[in-house]
Formats: sequence, C-alpha cells, structure tokens
Amino acid sequence: MSSPAWPQKTRDLHNHHMDSTIWDRFAFRDDDVIVATYAKSGTTWTQHIVGQLVFAGDPEVKIAEISPWVDLRIMPPDLLDILEAQTHRRILKTHLPVDALTFSPKARYIYIGRDGRDVLWSLYNHHANANALWYEAINDTPGRVGPPVERADPDIRRYFLTWLEQDGAPFWPYWENIATWWAIRDLPNVMLVHFNDLKQDLEGEMRRIAAFLDCDIPEDRWPQILEHCTFDWMKIHAENVAPLGGAIFEGGAQTFINKGVNGRWKDVLTADDIAAYEARAVAELGLDCAGWLAQGQGAVRELAPA
Repeated sequence: MSSPAWPQKTRDLHNHHMDSTIWDRFAFRDDDVIVATYAKSGTTWTQHIVGQLVFAGDPEVKIAEISPWVDLRIMPPDLLDILEAQTHRRILKTHLPVDALTFSPKARYIYIGRDGRDVLWSLYNHHANANALWYEAINDTPGRVGPPVERADPDIRRYFLTWLEQDGAPFWPYWENIATWWAIRDLPNVMLVHFNDLKQDLEGEMRRIAAFLDCDIPEDRWPQILEHCTFDWMKIHAENVAPLGGAIFEGGAQTFINKGVNGRWKDVLTADDIAAYEARAVAELGLDCAGWLAQGQGAVRELAPA
C-alpha cells in the first residue's frame, strides 16, 4: 500500500491575528493533538473535550492555559519553549487553512465545521464584546500585517453581508479554510467533526474522538467526563476554559462561553440573504462539502446551486 500524499505547506498567512511561520519552528511529537477550525465553530469546546479525554475527566484541567492558539501572533515570544516543556500529551489550536500549516504525518488533527451563518453569529458576539485590551493586543502589537480591526458594525445583518461578500472580512477567508480541510478528510490522522453532531450526540461524538486519539477511557469515568463537556458545566467553569480567562471580553469568561446554539440568523436574514449564502457555499465547496457544512453527518441537506 502506497503512503498517503501528505499536505505540503505552500504559503504563509499573516494578518492582524495570525503568523503561520511559527509552525515552521515547532517540534512535533507523535502524539500531539491539533484542534483546527475557521473560528467560532466549537474550537474551545473541542479543545476542552480533548482535554477531558486526555486527562480522564480531571475537573481542574485549565485548557485555556495548556492549549494555546499557536499561530496567534500575539502569543508570548517563548511560546515554543513553553510547549516543549509540557510533559503531558499536548493539545494545540490553529485557525489556519491546510496549505499555510506545517503538517505532521504523526500528529492527530481534529477539524470542526459549522454552518457559516452560525459561525458569523458567534463571531459577532466575540467581536462586539471585545474590550479595549483585545483591540490593543490585536491592533497595536508590533508586526501586524494589514489594516487594524475596527469596532463591530452594530447592524448584525450588514455585518453578515460584509463577511459574506468580502469572504471573511474583517477576519480571514472562510471558504478556503473549509475546502482545504475537507480535501484531506480521508487521511488516517485527520478527523472531521461537526458542531451540530456534537450538539445532537455528545457522547457518541466524544467516543468517536476518544477512539481516534487512542484514549482508553474506563467506563466508570465517562459520566463525569460527559458532564464536564456540557455547556452548562463549561459556563460555570468558564475561567478555566476561555482564552486568557476571558480578560479580553466585556463580561469576562462568561461572555466568551456564549450560547452554543444555532439558527439565530433565521429571524434576521432575508430569504435572498439565505439564498445568496447557500449558493456561495455550493459554488465554493461543491454539494457534498456544502451539505456537510450546513448540517453535519447526522442530517446532510442538499443545497441546489442558484
């Protein structure tokens, strides 16, 4: 049997948030776990799930401290030394598309998808509640590439349409992120997970993730692990889950761990807005990927091109 065609990095990605070059200097271990998303797709939730599986349900695990966003350009200069010093199984986060990421054939990659409309509503909550510390860090830390991030448009429909028409503005491109991970979904060290499937069958998806990561969880630990991965538990323990303990958001960590719900866009977007998004999804991703992105594995919906 021939070896898989492993992804090759072909470019770097720099913007107000990201510096992809850090992965070029990162020393992988064979058991590293990389949690990847576009953003606001269940990233922190999945990091926490992986942490609970790796640490067998330890309620004191501070995933916000041990699992950094590696390509976030404002991380401490000694981040790689900090990660090298970790003796436990490492859990890392990225928001990069595959072609801007240094890829390890031995590490395990979990990519989480979510309907772009739900992503945007969660992203808006993140952006609208960012405080002065967030803007100072993102915009004023030396090395920023591109324009600064401005305050969120108070009109959420207009915010969505800008994001759709300008492919991810004011953050980073959406469609290429999804497409590059979808393209490598059959690699043996890559697993696709969908936000909807986590919502609908948390235990089933967590057991699937545990099997993928070779986490041998005693049956008597599962009830505690599952409880710790509910939104209610995470909300109560938000300081251990939210990045920087939530210090960069108005209202703190409780604001970052928001609602975990879908479909809030349905009462705001017009029929034409919805049709435009769905047509764009099919044009950018194809029917199969667009269907998965809209619903997950549990209930794939056909989206007809306009």
